[in-house]
Amino acid sequence: MRIAMFTETFLPGTDGIVTRLCATLKHLKTAGHEVLLFAPEGGPETYESATVIGVPSFRFTLYPEKRFALPRRYIRRQLMAFKPDLVHVVNPAFLGLGGIYYARRLGIPLMASYHTNVPTYARHYGLAWLEPALWWYFRTLHNRASINLATSRAMVQELVAHGFRNVGLWERGVDLNLYANATSSPDLRRRFGATGDGDKVLLYVGRLAPEKGIERLRPCLDKFSNVRLAIVGDGPHRKQLETVFAGTPTVFTGYLHGPELAAAYASADGFVFPSTTETLGLVLFEAMAAGLPVMAADSPPTREVLEDGAAGVIFNPDHPEDMIRAIQSVLFDEDCRSQVRERARILVQNVDWARPTEQLLQHYHQLLAKRVPVITDVVQQGRS
Repeated sequence: MRIAMFTETFLPGTDGIVTRLCATLKHLKTAGHEVLLFAPEGGPETYESATVIGVPSFRFTLYPEKRFALPRRYIRRQLMAFKPDLVHVVNPAFLGLGGIYYARRLGIPLMASYHTNVPTYARHYGLAWLEPALWWYFRTLHNRASINLATSRAMVQELVAHGFRNVGLWERGVDLNLYANATSSPDLRRRFGATGDGDKVLLYVGRLAPEKGIERLRPCLDKFSNVRLAIVGDGPHRKQLETVFAGTPTVFTGYLHGPELAAAYASADGFVFPSTTETLGLVLFEAMAAGLPVMAADSPPTREVLEDGAAGVIFNPDHPEDMIRAIQSVLFDEDCRSQVRERARILVQNVDWARPTEQLLQHYHQLLAKRVPVITDVVQQGRS
């Protein structure tokens, strides 16, 4: 199969979309499929099964540490030369417009996938009035596609509720070989501030942005003199967070990757996930695969991942006393730690990236089998 993909973010960037794409491209290569990937410039020219076309990029206010790209006319020429069987736009916002436009003009079957719940971010940037317009924008883009994919059942339901059509599920995965085999590092524990036998490390991994709700943890640290908070990641909110956590045993490491990131999970005593805006939260699976007990803010995707609390402790992020309860359970209650870790171990032991890639291929075959006709006058204009 020949697949043309458009993504708003790729290497050298680091986020859940990049993690999923890299794993998917690896498994697509193993299965013998060819990919032409359009992405913002700055990444590799090839990656696993993909030839990467870097598109000139710019910085966007809400994501200043990332670069985004707008469609260029040569995209059509590249698509016609590649002759894809289908186009898959990943999280379309800017560059993805080109994938949608040229797929329709050239009569190529089109699929889209939804990974970042941007409309809900507006509330955290003081732009709540913009949320309905953002839902309209993304619904309009996605409804150009014959099939739309979401990364959790909770998000499937939310997208359908907001008028997205033909929504299917593209499930989660995790690199079990990397995370399940990671071992604790004494050097990393010291780096995280754990210098005494009774010290506990609470780990956060992810982008540092207002919508992640990380500052909610600040009051909790005053209740535990032996808890150290390790924040792995970077983003536009880092300086504000460094101010918020000043005077507390909190360490900001910046991004960690590969084996070092896996060792960070294995070196901590508990994992905290304070965000309620995620479509899934792949870091939850990474933490669970590394054997780390998880505490997470209550949201539909989180409840789905943690099986309503069986595989992790769920807390109300609006009530500090409930967060304190969760920290007590995850770090100091050995019965609770044992129970959630065991359930998490069972949950993730077969959740590698092979299964979601096979699921994606089934969606591709469904798309090709349907061969939903594009609008005739658009096709004719594109050929004129």
